[in-house]
Amino acid sequence: MASPSPGNSITLRVDAPSRISITSELAAAVATAGAPVTALDISESHHDGVVVDITCNTTSEQHAEEVAAALEALEGVHVKKVSDRTFLMHLGGKLEVVPKVPLRNRDDLSRAYTPGVARVCRAIAENPDDARRLTVKRNTVAVVTDGTAVLGLGDIGPAAALPVMEGKAALFKQFANVDAWPVCLDTKDTEEIIKIVKAIAPVYGGVNLEDIAAPRCFEIEARLREELDIPVFHDDQHGTAIVTLAALVNALKLVGKKIEDVRIVVSGVGAAGNAIIQLLQAQGAKNIIACDRKGAIHAGRELTDAHRVWVAENTNPESFSGTLVEALKGSDVFIGVSAPNLFGPDDVATMAEDAIVFAMANPDPETDPVAAADHAAVVATGRSDFPNQINNVLAFPGVFRGLLDAGVADITPAMLVAAAQAIAARVSDEELNPSFIIPSVFDAHVAQDVAAAIVAAAHA
Repeated sequence: MASPSPGNSITLRVDAPSRISITSELAAAVATAGAPVTALDISESHHDGVVVDITCNTTSEQHAEEVAAALEALEGVHVKKVSDRTFLMHLGGKLEVVPKVPLRNRDDLSRAYTPGVARVCRAIAENPDDARRLTVKRNTVAVVTDGTAVLGLGDIGPAAALPVMEGKAALFKQFANVDAWPVCLDTKDTEEIIKIVKAIAPVYGGVNLEDIAAPRCFEIEARLREELDIPVFHDDQHGTAIVTLAALVNALKLVGKKIEDVRIVVSGVGAAGNAIIQLLQAQGAKNIIACDRKGAIHAGRELTDAHRVWVAENTNPESFSGTLVEALKGSDVFIGVSAPNLFGPDDVATMAEDAIVFAMANPDPETDPVAAADHAAVVATGRSDFPNQINNVLAFPGVFRGLLDAGVADITPAMLVAAAQAIAARVSDEELNPSFIIPSVFDAHVAQDVAAAIVAAAHA
């Protein structure tokens, strides 16, 4: 299922003879090895040869080695170096701190720092609310993780999670001009995480919890929301739910069905699955069957996890007790936030007419999206190399922009629904089609519209 991706982009520097056909030969060899060429540049030219830089997308490190071998097989060609462009982008990290005020002379220094800054400190001591007006707090978010549920990699620890948190912070700045900073904690203790976040909260206007494993993430979020006076948002839960609902609103519009009438199967009841179910119900969904590794969750099943108990009590009105594949039969919608390759195209064919399949497990979806499209009316994934990418970046920058602008701490279901509707509305009826149900992550208006929706809902 893996296909060449910019995430595995490489540049190969090769020595080659200066025959007239050499660039065509090099490009053909790379293409034959299954790697699309994205750039080719002659960086040096000598009387007896040339140095050529060839950039292409691969599927893995092994595939990169195969591409290099294909070039080495050409007469007179030698691969001097293979550079991984993703690792090059990460060298030295992806963030920096840049002052917003000039520091050109003693006059500037006297106001930005001592002695002038003391007057500002005294003002905040007398009126703590002034911290939002006179410091970075009004525009700063802590991106907090313990590194226990990073992407599809699992528990890889706080240091290994840092590149993801840096990326998250960069997205905050790029799409919503929010100053975010990674806070990677070297502890898995729930109480200690809560204590640390509370202790650093004075610096921040909001907290974005990220890649913390369930079920601890539920308690951490709930406690911090209760004990802090700034918004706390677990993106793996609510960001995923917002964008999923936005995509579903448009997909249902496309197939002419209503959310209150459809049967929805959700695979995965961790952080994302639980939040998706709650937000779908807030939008009016009435018939949801949630499945875990053991099959459908229903009131008659023995359950010890409080969150699965809640799912059993609030979903599956017909008490269906079969497997995931059995649940798909006759269902209108599948939403997967679980594991790869759980079912095949023949199982998609058993779903209702004009079925909708959101297979969002990363990097490999619950079912092959290309094969699923033979039977489903609309297919979406979490990947950037297929149509309809359900990507959290459509939600969290605008959500926090709105929360910071509104100056509120509470995050309500009405806000989440409003955010989803704002995202869905970025796709006009004229643009809506099976391959375009969700706007591009590069649509500059998405974060603005989501922020406006959050502010409006906060003041409603």
